[in-house]
Amino acid sequence: MPPAVLPLEGVTVVALEHAVAAPFASRQLADLGARVVKIERPGVGDFARGYDKTVHGMSSFFVWANRGKESLSLDLKHPDAADILQQLLDEADVLIQNLAPGAADRLGLGFDALHTRFPKLIVCDISGYGDHGPYRDKKAYDLLIQAAAGLISVTGGEDAPSRAGISIADIAAGMYAYSGILSALLLRARTGVGERVEVTMLEALGEWMSYPLNFAHYGGTPPARHGLAHPSIAPYGHYRTGDGGSVIFGLQNDREWQRFCLNVLDDAALANDPRFTTNLERVNHREALDVEIGKHLNRMTRDELIERLDQGGIANAPLNDMHDVWNHPQLAARQRWRDVATPAGSIQALLPPATLTNAPARMGDVPDLGEHTAAILGKLGYTAAQLEALRQQGAI
Repeated sequence: MPPAVLPLEGVTVVALEHAVAAPFASRQLADLGARVVKIERPGVGDFARGYDKTVHGMSSFFVWANRGKESLSLDLKHPDAADILQQLLDEADVLIQNLAPGAADRLGLGFDALHTRFPKLIVCDISGYGDHGPYRDKKAYDLLIQAAAGLISVTGGEDAPSRAGISIADIAAGMYAYSGILSALLLRARTGVGERVEVTMLEALGEWMSYPLNFAHYGGTPPARHGLAHPSIAPYGHYRTGDGGSVIFGLQNDREWQRFCLNVLDDAALANDPRFTTNLERVNHREALDVEIGKHLNRMTRDELIERLDQGGIANAPLNDMHDVWNHPQLAARQRWRDVATPAGSIQALLPPATLTNAPARMGDVPDLGEHTAAILGKLGYTAAQLEALRQQGAI
């Protein structure tokens, strides 16, 4: 059987990236077979390398978002950097960048300037707020965009809002950049011309906020924060069992309420309690409902409750911590983990969620800072003496 051909083999991406949004986007391209040349500041690199030291002394953020890339250390402000970039872009299909506001234009790397020299080049710009408007020059980090897009206002409990526990604004922007680049590649195959793909973190997360935006704008009030409970369905949320276990379960209709009472709680009387016979009544009497359910759950273990819920056809999930997820039996059964090489040794990483039957993700190595500098510049014709001179000057 011939080796698998990955969808983006032959596509070259130059990445002027740091932190999460752009690296996460370009990593998706690398997993699909693209060659991604990641340009990093000499001696320092992508500052996400220093976010933590939890993965064999490396950053958990960096190893997640940067596998499968080649690292080229290059000071973009050095006089020789422009010529190196010119040669790289001569061979590139995509440039992706999330530099500080205005930095790409100051370096001559804005779309208009590049398009005249590289008409087939796709340029993907990721920023917090975009290249015009009153917030154009405002710095944007994930937590700040969570606040600006209103996510924090609808997340958390009744008494206090909360941030999402992951870099959700970065991830949203990265995924729209990824899909935008794929769309631009498809369009270029028809037109022969490269496009600009612009993604802002505010607009990416704003799209994901459309439900509460519609609810608040047209309904007059924003959806209330309910912590781990569903605002308009009951029971649907977090419940504890007698052994201290935590389970999330929820009902979708009144037929399920009947099954829940009979098959899970073994309480026919509760099924016909007029306070709880319809979802609207259950929501209106949520506090009393939870008290009644709690009486039964106190006599069960977590595993017993999950077994009863499964047998009763009631949707549920244990409230897992990170160790539970790492050892999730479903991920193991579906063989979703792969070994990935890093400068500090092998680690495990999850396969990308979209599985292509005949084109498995490449899952390449995590690069050391500047690991590929000599090889990349050597292919461009730089001699060993020239490389040493550039190192002495701090250019690479």
